[in-house]
Amino acid sequence: HKIYRLMKYLVFGTGGVGGSIAAFLHLSGCDVDCIARGEALEAINRRGLVFHSDVKGKHTLPIKAYGADSYPNKADVIFVTVKGYSIDSIGPSIINCAHKDTVVIPVLNVYGTGARIAANAPGVNVLDGCIYIVGFKSGIGEITQMGDIFHLVYGVPRGRTVAAGTLDCINRDLTAAGIKVTLSDDIDRDTFIKWSYISAMALTGAYFDIPMGPIQHPGKERDLFIGLTRESKAIGEKLGIDFGCDLVEHHLAVMDSLDPHSTASLQKDLKAGHESEIQGQLFDIIDRARTLGIPTPVYDTVATRFRK
Repeated sequence: HKIYRLMKYLVFGTGGVGGSIAAFLHLSGCDVDCIARGEALEAINRRGLVFHSDVKGKHTLPIKAYGADSYPNKADVIFVTVKGYSIDSIGPSIINCAHKDTVVIPVLNVYGTGARIAANAPGVNVLDGCIYIVGFKSGIGEITQMGDIFHLVYGVPRGRTVAAGTLDCINRDLTAAGIKVTLSDDIDRDTFIKWSYISAMALTGAYFDIPMGPIQHPGKERDLFIGLTRESKAIGEKLGIDFGCDLVEHHLAVMDSLDPHSTASLQKDLKAGHESEIQGQLFDIIDRARTLGIPTPVYDTVATRFRK
């Protein structure tokens, strides 16, 4: 019999992804805290995290939230769900929250985040990961999760190791919480696929200012989505990534499974005038393509609308 130990979880960020992870873990009885800031931190500590879920129903959850530099404990597993523009600044906070065996699992929409966090948090075991979910902030300290897709993919990058028992515990807890979990044998491939997908989805929605529905049917919206996917596919192939699937077909299958009324967080942030991940999901892809000598006429067309 495998011996399981109780894990202490910490979720950095209480947006749609982080709030949903924390809520699902809490509802299944796991020990989970959050790192939040500003009004969200105050609201969660005052009345709890308000969670609306198509899967779990509506709850107000007494999850403890802390500022990034005031966490009093050491977590066994840290999920990093902040926006891409924040990852270079959180290294010291992660070090403060970790013990020698802590595992950090970033689940962002930008490629290469595990390595970037590891560079800023020396001595901490940083893995890499990505997530498929429709979740968003629907108020201050309030999260809405739509649909039944909640799939977390993570893996151990080349050159790093994690005790098998630790991975067993994480996978057990996530599965028991109702989160589909895949331990990837090539997390570099899987995080690139997610980056490619979320970029095409979010940019198509933002470019036309539409929810997912129109992209699910033939037309100029779907054509743009396919064009963006083909260009990022060329980047991945030049980087030597073996996708193990037809990337266009993969992305269309994921797109067509979404709630037609849903929109990407990038689109919501741009519309509200908030800081967004436009750099990581648009301009970083163009920069990488330039470095590799790959033309990106579709990405360039989108970029003309969003360049400042």
